[in-house]
Amino acid sequence: MNKTKITQEYRYARSLIEASLDPLFTISPDGKITDLNNASVKITGVSRDDLIGTDFFDYFTEPEKAREGYQEVYAKGFVTDYPLTIRDHKLTDVLFNGSVYKDESGIVLGIVVVARDITEQKRIEKDFAEAVVFAELATGIAEEAKSKAESATRIAEDAVKAKQQFLSNMSHEIRTPMNAIIGFTKVVLKTDLNAKQKEYLTAIKMSGDALIVLINDILDLAKVDAGKMTFEQTPFKMALSISAMLHLFETKIQEKNLELVKEYDMRIPDVLVGDPVRLHQIILNLISNAVKFTTSGKITVSVRMVKEDKEKVTIEFAVKDTGIGIAADKIDKIFENFQQASSGTSRVFGGTGLGLAIVKQLVEPQGGSISVKSKIGKGSTFSFTLDFLKTSTEAELISRIEEYDDAVKNIKVLVVEDIALNQLLMKTLLDDFGFEGDIAANGKIAVEKLQHFEYDIVLMDLQMPEMNGFEATEYIRNKLNSQIPIIALTADVTTVDLAKCKLVGMNDYIAKPVDERVLYSKIIGLVNKPPVIRMMESKDTVKSDKLRCIDLDYLMHRTKSDPNLMMEMIALYLEQTPPLILAMKKSLHEQDWSTLHSAVHKMIPSFSIMGISIDFENIAKKVQEFANNQQQAHGIPELVLQLEQVCLQACHELEEELHKIKNNNK
Repeated sequence: MNKTKITQEYRYARSLIEASLDPLFTISPDGKITDLNNASVKITGVSRDDLIGTDFFDYFTEPEKAREGYQEVYAKGFVTDYPLTIRDHKLTDVLFNGSVYKDESGIVLGIVVVARDITEQKRIEKDFAEAVVFAELATGIAEEAKSKAESATRIAEDAVKAKQQFLSNMSHEIRTPMNAIIGFTKVVLKTDLNAKQKEYLTAIKMSGDALIVLINDILDLAKVDAGKMTFEQTPFKMALSISAMLHLFETKIQEKNLELVKEYDMRIPDVLVGDPVRLHQIILNLISNAVKFTTSGKITVSVRMVKEDKEKVTIEFAVKDTGIGIAADKIDKIFENFQQASSGTSRVFGGTGLGLAIVKQLVEPQGGSISVKSKIGKGSTFSFTLDFLKTSTEAELISRIEEYDDAVKNIKVLVVEDIALNQLLMKTLLDDFGFEGDIAANGKIAVEKLQHFEYDIVLMDLQMPEMNGFEATEYIRNKLNSQIPIIALTADVTTVDLAKCKLVGMNDYIAKPVDERVLYSKIIGLVNKPPVIRMMESKDTVKSDKLRCIDLDYLMHRTKSDPNLMMEMIALYLEQTPPLILAMKKSLHEQDWSTLHSAVHKMIPSFSIMGISIDFENIAKKVQEFANNQQQAHGIPELVLQLEQVCLQACHELEEELHKIKNNNK
C-alpha cells in the first residue's frame, strides 16, 4: 500500500472521529488513552498531547466506577449508557458507550469510548422533577383551597338556610298576632263608634297595614336573595288584569283628591302568556310609590305595545306622577336596597326603601328592563318593558272579589286553628258573613269532627301541634276519602309551598292577615261549585243513591244532540273503560308504574266528556304523578279505588242513558 493511500485513509478516519460532537477516546488494554477527538480536548480542558498516554480513569469523579465500566466492555465486548461524571470545570454528566476494536487476526487492541453529554437532559429531568413536585404541591394547595371553598360555600348555604328559616319563623310569629290585631280592628270599626274611637282605631289599622307592608318587603327581598323567586307562564287577559289592579287604588286616590288616568293600547292581544301575579306586584309597587309621593295632580298608568312578531309582544308599562320628583344624583341609586330619594323621605312619607329594589329584581330576571325619568317638583315616570308570549288558549279566570250576599247562608265552616285569638277572629268573621263556624284546635281534632259532622268547607292552618295542616289534609283525602273543599291558612309567605298544598289535596290558600273580602270570595267560590259525589263505603259495589256522577250536557253540546253520535260515544266509553279499570288495578298490584300511568292517562279525557266531576280528574292526575316518580305512595290505593268506583258508576248510568236514547229513537 503506497504512502499516499495510507495518508488518505488516516485523514478519512480522523474526519470520522472529529465528526462526533461527543468526547471520543481510544483506550489501550491497560487503560491508557491512545487517541481522542477535539470534543474530548474541549470538555476536559487538557491538550491532545497531554491527554495521550495518561490514565483514562483519572478524568472522572469516580475513577473506580469508570474502571468497572471499562472492564465490563472487555468482559462483554460492549457497554451502553453507563453513567459517569467528567471531572472538568463544571462536572459534566455523560453516558459512557464503549466497544472493543480488534486487528485483522481478531486480537483485541483496545476499546473505543464515546461519552455522550447529558447535561441538558439532566437539567430537563431535574426541571421536570421539580415541576412535578411543584404541580403536586399546587394540586395540594388547590385541593385545600377547594376544600376551604366548599366549606365556605356550605357555611354560606347554611347561613342562607338559617336566615330563611329565621325569616320564615319571624314571618309566622309576627303575622299571627298581626292577623288578630288587624282583623279585630276591622271588626270593631264596623260597630257604632264615636268620632274619637273611630280615629284611634283607624290609626291602629293604618299602623298594622304599614307593618305588614314592611314585613312583605323584607320577605320578598329575602326570596330574591335566596333565588326563590319563580315566574309562572299562564294565559291571562292583560286589559282585565290592569283594570282590576287599578281598582284597588280608587279609594286612596279619592282620599288625596288625585286623578287616575289609564292609557291602554288596544292593539295588545286579548290573551297573553306570562306571570300576572308578578306583573301586579311590579305595578302595585310603582303606583303605591306614585300615590305616596304625590299630593296634587294626577297619576297616569300607560300600557303600550312596543313590538310584535308571530310569537310574542313587547309591552312598555309606565307610571307617571306629578309628585315630589327625584334629584338627578339620586336616580342611579334609587333601585338599590334600602335607598330613598332623601334622608327625610322615610320620616315624611314612610316606607322601607325596598319597593323599587324588589321591582328591579322582578323585571330583570324576566328579561325586561326598567328606567326612571324625574325632575324635582315636577314628578317622576317609571317605565319598564316585558315580553309576553302570544297564545290562542283561553285565559285563566281571575279571582274576583265577591260582594256580601245576605241570601247566601247555611254554609257550615270548620276552622282548624290552634291559636285562640285567631280562632275567635275567624269565628267573628264567619258570623259577619252569616256562616256557621266550628273550631278544631289541631288536625287530629279536625279529622275526628269530619267523621261525625257535616261541613261545607274547611279552613286549615298549616302549622299546628299533633297533626299539622298538610298531614290532616292528606288524611282527609286518602283515609276519609272526602273531597270537601279545603283552604290553607298560612302566615309563612316565604316558604309556603303551593305545589305541596295542591299535592296533598288543598283547593286554595289565603295568607294571614286575612282579608275578609278575599276570604268570603274564596269560600263562596268553592262551596258554590257543583256538589262532589260521595263515594260508597263498601269496596265491592257502587253506591246506588240519588246522586248521579255523569252529566251529559257537555256531550249533548259537543254532538249537537245527535242521538247516533251520542250513542256511538257512550258505547265507546262502555267498551274502553272496563279494560282500563282492570289494567289500572292490576298494574298497581304488580307495581307496574308505566302501565298504571298509561291506563289512568287514557281515562282522564272521558271524565269531562261524560260530565264526571273534575275532582276525579284531579285524583287521576295525582295517581299519574305517583306513577311517574313512585313517591307519595301513602293513600294511592284508596285513590285508585275511588277512580274504579266512579268509572263503574258512570258505566252503570251510561248504560241506562244508552237504552233511553235507543228507545226514544226507534
